Amino acid sequence: MYRIMLAAVLALGAAPVLAEPTGIVVRVIAQDAKFVGSSMGGVRIVLRDTKSGTVLAEGRTEGGTGNTARIMKSNGRSPLRADGSEAAFSATLDISKPTLVELDAYGPLDYPESAVHVSQQRWVMPGENAMIGDGWTVELPGLVINPETRVDGRLVRISAKVMPMCGCPIEPDGLWPADEYEVSATVWKEGLQLAKSKLAFDTSPGVFSGDVKLPAKGHYELTLSARNKRTGNSGIRTIEVTTE
Repeated sequence: MYRIMLAAVLALGAAPVLAEPTGIVVRVIAQDAKFVGSSMGGVRIVLRDTKSGTVLAEGRTEGGTGNTARIMKSNGRSPLRADGSEAAFSATLDISKPTLVELDAYGPLDYPESAVHVSQQRWVMPGENAMIGDGWTVELPGLVINPETRVDGRLVRISAKVMPMCGCPIEPDGLWPADEYEVSATVWKEGLQLAKSKLAFDTSPGVFSGDVKLPAKGHYELTLSARNKRTGNSGIRTIEVTTE
C-alpha cells in the first residue's frame, strides 16, 4: 500500500503545470507628449519569453492619443495617464510560471524613416493580469520629420513638418510651443559636413522652413535634425538631393 501511495504522489509531482491565461495591456506614450495610436499607424509590439525567446504575443497599438489634460497635467510618482480612451495593445499570455517578459516596441509605423525601437523587461506572474493602472506603458523618444524640398540652382528650399511621435501639433501658443524647438539642415558628402542652416518656424502645425546652399553641382545627403531645447527630445531625417 505504501508503495502504491508513493507512486501516486510521485506521479502527481511529475504532472505538467497547466498554463494560466494572463491578461496584459501595453501602451506606448511619446516622449513629451501623448499616446501613439492609429493616427500614426500605431506601434508594433512583440512580447517574448526572455529566457527561451518564444514569442508570447504580437500586434500593434490601436486607438486614440488619449485625454490631453489628464496626460499633460499628470505629476507625481507613476502618475495615472490612461483612462481607457487611449491607444493600446491587449493580449492574453499562456504562462505556467513567473516569466520575465521582454517587450519590443517599434514605431510609429506610418513614418518608418522616423521610427525608433525601444525594449523593456518585466516579470509577469501567471494568472495575475498586468492591466492595473496604465498597464505596461513604455516611452517612445523621437520626433517625426516629414520634409519637402525644391532645388533652385544650388539652393535647396526646405519645408519640414515636425511633430512628436504621437502626431501632436507644434504651435506658437500650444502645449508643444514652437519656440521650444530648433530645426536645422546640414549638407553632407562622403562623410564631411559642407554646409548648415537653421530652419525657422513657418506655419502651424509644426512646419519649419528655410534654405541651405550647396557648395557645387552634384549629389549630396541632406540631414534634417529637430530638437526640443527644454527636454532634449530629438529626431533625424536624411534625404538625398542632387543639383545639375
